[in-house]
Amino acid sequence: MAVYVDPPLWPAHGTVFSHLVSDTSLEELHAFAAAAGVPERAFDGDHYDVPERRYADLVAAGAIAVEARVLVRKLIASGLRIPARQRSKTLTVPLLERWNSVLPGHEELGFELLERWGEDHRRYHSRTHLLAVLEALDTLTDPALPARTVALAAWFHDAVYEGIAGQDEEESAVLAERLLTEAGLPAGDVAEVARLVRLTATHDPAPGDYAGALLCDADLSVLGAEPPAYALYLAAVREDYAHVSDADFAAGRAAVVRRLLALDPLFHSSRAKTLWLDAARRNLQAELQ
Repeated sequence: MAVYVDPPLWPAHGTVFSHLVSDTSLEELHAFAAAAGVPERAFDGDHYDVPERRYADLVAAGAIAVEARVLVRKLIASGLRIPARQRSKTLTVPLLERWNSVLPGHEELGFELLERWGEDHRRYHSRTHLLAVLEALDTLTDPALPARTVALAAWFHDAVYEGIAGQDEEESAVLAERLLTEAGLPAGDVAEVARLVRLTATHDPAPGDYAGALLCDADLSVLGAEPPAYALYLAAVREDYAHVSDADFAAGRAAVVRRLLALDPLFHSSRAKTLWLDAARRNLQAELQ
């Protein structure tokens, strides 16, 4: 059992950072970090990001100094490494590129939304989920691109997230109305984005609502994941509701699962049904059992 730290080489926030990892367990890593005074917010899935000024202190506390390539090998061998694609904080650049393709000239607004999606209390409703929804939209509309209003609704649909069903969607819609109006988007487009955001509270678009069906299908695409990925989704959702007792969470989650199973249809487009419907029903029914 050992904790390793690589040289401070990774630039961010006006300094350079090291990575702190364990070759055995996250429990060991968390215990070492807590004893060394490294804040919890510095944890990023499988490592802690620590600024250059802390490097010597960590080595003195017992962290083994190694080259960056050695640290990566240790982390991979431990089985604890999370692929970069699944680590929310690493997604700033690809997400910002997507934002600039949807609403060019409004980079500051894109950064504001990324800050919201990267809030420390989020686990499932994070940048990883945002990217997954955007990629699901691409899959469902390929070879075309999603309509701009649908893509913007994906960006705003959990922009406010406090774990309060219904209220989060409403506040996210209100935020979209304010920020997109300030950005100069036509009033009709603003209203459509807000409508779509509110629709994610129920995932029950009216017949013929193609845009609403598209966004709802993309938002629920995780339900059709393979069992290991679905298990990670469930664990992340539980962390999102860490403020709720186990009994209350179990009851609330069961109600959500029953509501999803009762949706007819659960997915609306033929492509979404082909891709995700059978697996989603299996996953949801297994949850209830």
